[in-house]
Amino acid sequence: MKQRVRAILITPDNTLLLMRRVRPGIAPYWVIIGGGVEDTDASREDALLREVREEIAGEAKITRLLHQIENAQGETEFFYLAHIRKWNFDDRTGPEFQRDDRGEYLLDEIPLTTEALASVNLLPEEISNVLREALERGELHATV
Repeated sequence: MKQRVRAILITPDNTLLLMRRVRPGIAPYWVIIGGGVEDTDASREDALLREVREEIAGEAKITRLLHQIENAQGETEFFYLAHIRKWNFDDRTGPEFQRDDRGEYLLDEIPLTTEALASVNLLPEEISNVLREALERGELHATV
């Protein structure tokens, strides 16, 4: 069964880095940066750090596993809380960025508040709810 990893990336400015997807015929939506665990990855955490390097040319520090779900394709997705100081979206190298048929990938930095999270269509909805609840409990903050 395929595993996927996602990085809930918190910046020193207490913002959250999200990928906005714009695809023809579909309302824009946001996703948490990450992707599939490859056979060559030593661990899920190594896969996550590789994905962050590929997608935003960033170096993240993983804090902990926050949540996991089974997605509609039957894959397990692991959502890790991570902190990041530097990134450069212009230097991204992921294979998805080379394809013209996948729509646009835009990096957004949103305030780390329940209101800001509620204002974007963050998918999957379950992780949006988990993040808002964690914010309400005071469990998410910049510590870089």
